[in-house]
Amino acid sequence: MQTLTLANIYELQGLKDEALEIYKDILRHDPNNSDAKIAIRRLSGIRRKFLGVNEEMKEFFVTMDERVEYNEFERWLLKLWN
Repeated sequence: MQTLTLANIYELQGLKDEALEIYKDILRHDPNNSDAKIAIRRLSGIRRKFLGVNEEMKEFFVTMDERVEYNEFERWLLKLWN
């Protein structure tokens, strides 16, 4: 029987492909199941509002080596969440 509980167990055991198939099956039978939708997005790596990698900040992150740079990067990250 394909259930959210079984899919969760598979996911916790690291069997992500198996869990994803169960979530998809649940969604086929119940297209409004929000738990299955969220799980599919999570396991598929689909994220809302992903605008791509900010290459400038990625390079800054990779090369930063001073405390002031870490602070600047942290401020930039905090702006993303607000």
